[in-house]
Amino acid sequence: MKRFTALILVACMALCLCLSGCGGSSDTLTLNVYNWGEYISDGSEDTLDVIEAFEDWYSETYKAVVHVNYDTYASNEDMYAKLKTGAVSYDVVIPSDYMIARMASEDMLLPLNYDNIPNYEYISDSFRGLYYDPDNTYTVPYTYGIVGVIYDGNQVDPADAKDWDLMWNEKYSGSILQFNNSRDAFGTAMYRAGIDVNTTKQSDWDKALKALTEQRPLVKSYVMDEIYNMMESGEAAIGAYYAGDYFTMLDAQSDDVDLQFYYPETTNYFVDAMCIPSCCQNQELAEIFINYMLSEEPAVANAEYIYYASPNRLVYENDSYIDEMGEYAMSILYPNVEDFSKLYNQYAYRNLNQETLDYINALWETLKIS
Repeated sequence: MKRFTALILVACMALCLCLSGCGGSSDTLTLNVYNWGEYISDGSEDTLDVIEAFEDWYSETYKAVVHVNYDTYASNEDMYAKLKTGAVSYDVVIPSDYMIARMASEDMLLPLNYDNIPNYEYISDSFRGLYYDPDNTYTVPYTYGIVGVIYDGNQVDPADAKDWDLMWNEKYSGSILQFNNSRDAFGTAMYRAGIDVNTTKQSDWDKALKALTEQRPLVKSYVMDEIYNMMESGEAAIGAYYAGDYFTMLDAQSDDVDLQFYYPETTNYFVDAMCIPSCCQNQELAEIFINYMLSEEPAVANAEYIYYASPNRLVYENDSYIDEMGEYAMSILYPNVEDFSKLYNQYAYRNLNQETLDYINALWETLKIS
């Protein structure tokens, strides 16, 4: 679930729409991949360019040319809307768990042929059979993580950095960032209040709206990608976000900023997984790509680049990866691999019925315009 600036590559998309099937020509195969922004090692700063490496590997292995059209999105909802309209076609997408459950229920995903994905054996058992894909039919886990609170130790008293209350602390009015998506924003309020984040009771969502309305005067901005610059520069002091992204901010923080991180007692656990949408034009090629992404070199490169935890044993048991990340990062990213499924089943977002989703969206609009 990488949360960086995710600009849709319009020119690339236009090219995708002009292609016939998966081939740009009789000599070149084309694979259309739709992913979160900055959610793959791209060759910058001497990292492995995974897309280029896949194209080279495929050429060497199959003696054929493949070109990857790689587009990005900013949220699960944006990705879903694009695919739902049928205006575009992709071969591989990497949504989050609750969105995967929704897409599967709406016949938007194809069952995988795991014979073409032998590297699936390296996915830890803790990440199999989870609610969004109980029979392991549609998905291969890509990353996972936990939502926590990031704060600037130079602006925030560490004694105040406890649980979700920090996000509602009037002492830091005007320095607090809140998620700019309804599910995560409501989640902060509901975890704080001990409300089931998967409830279908409208009264529970009303209570969460009341809490967010009370918080609103304290909020500097509702953000997604914007949180990076605002926290790194010290423009904001507090924000809830995904653990992996904390380390990206830590690397880029200004000299006068001291970013710290903690997990509230109850919070969201999530998995992002590789899937093949029903609009796919070449399923076998898509499965070959997914299998390649699970192989050790690209899997480690991706984990090092995006800082998200990996469910792949080839990554979290890799000595060079462990050394590269360091003890502090490993303690935050991998606090409970063995117990993940238990905590996940207890706290993760689940797919909600349409009536509840519509109600949440209406409440969200009320909050944003009030």
